[in-house]
Amino acid sequence: MTDSTAGWLPLSAGERSVAIEVLVHGPLSRTELARRLGLSAGSLTRLTKPLIESGLLVEVPEAGVSAETRQGRPSQPLDVVADSGFFLGFKITEDTVYGVVTTLRSHIVARHDCPLTTHDPAEVADVLAEMTAALAEGHPRLAGIGIGVGGFVQDRAVVGESPFLLWRDVPLADLVEERTGLPVVVENDVAALVEAETWFGAGRGLDRFVVLTIGAGIGYGLVLGGKRVPFAEEDRGFGKHWIVDTNGPLTPDGRRGSAVSLLTIPSIRYQIRAATGTDRGYEEILALAAAGDPMPARVVDEAARALGTLVAQISNFVMPQKILLAGEGVGLMEVAGKRVEETVRDLRHPLAAPVCLETKVSDFHDWARGAAVLAIKVLVLGSAEA
Repeated sequence: MTDSTAGWLPLSAGERSVAIEVLVHGPLSRTELARRLGLSAGSLTRLTKPLIESGLLVEVPEAGVSAETRQGRPSQPLDVVADSGFFLGFKITEDTVYGVVTTLRSHIVARHDCPLTTHDPAEVADVLAEMTAALAEGHPRLAGIGIGVGGFVQDRAVVGESPFLLWRDVPLADLVEERTGLPVVVENDVAALVEAETWFGAGRGLDRFVVLTIGAGIGYGLVLGGKRVPFAEEDRGFGKHWIVDTNGPLTPDGRRGSAVSLLTIPSIRYQIRAATGTDRGYEEILALAAAGDPMPARVVDEAARALGTLVAQISNFVMPQKILLAGEGVGLMEVAGKRVEETVRDLRHPLAAPVCLETKVSDFHDWARGAAVLAIKVLVLGSAEA
């Protein structure tokens, strides 16, 4: 479909290391860059020269240094040219595909959404190709596509299982590549969000970092040593087995008292519907709870206790520097944040360090941005290292 890919791809292993260091931590002086990477001045010059010539890196003025002062200085800091390449990110839900275009530094510069009227894999790939064509019109130099899907993804290419789309063993990357001519990376949506927050968001520069998402399901991501830790059950609805309260509610999705049964939007709506016979939206339930309506208040309070329990358990065993709460369900914190905090304190040692808890109300474009960032990581850093 398009050959407007970034002119600096592909990169050698050495060029990748330089590009990523500047991308994540820049602008950096050559001296600092060489120190960080353990390179000699000559080796660094050899690696940076093609990156500058291709337009990926550029020399920039040093902050606080005037042109007169800078005269005679051996070099200026290097920074990434953020718009030297653009990446597409897509988040697929049951009924909509959310699309964004991002710069190399993950800034969203365009959005385009499309309703999804079918779950047939070929037809979904057609929708993605049509959206790619629409977004590509105003943004040349497209370097790749990232796609986030709720479910289990193999080799960043095949959707092994997606309960939301009822997919099994769908070669989504190949289907979209055939239609667009662009390299495609597919990943579980939570994993992609964790990668984005680690590089460019709440977890930037942290050694130990956790992302906990609340929405249609429960998502969990762990970062150690600045890298996401993959684990076998992360994409397979493990929240159904994360028991928070053995006497808690039983819902169609999840075991009795599990994180899913207590915290997810569908489960909270189910509990209210089962108790009152009235189907209410999530935001309406939160508003009723805030107003003191007994049944919504009870359900929301139980959800807050469950969330506090999860945060305490994670903090006790992982000892993260920060926990990010994200997803479309974190409005719970606005209504019952005090209950969450009380529960965390009750379940931790009195001398334990306070939990650094950050809340991010995410829409689906944030998830799409996460998919774009994963494409940046894989295509620029290299899949073996991402």
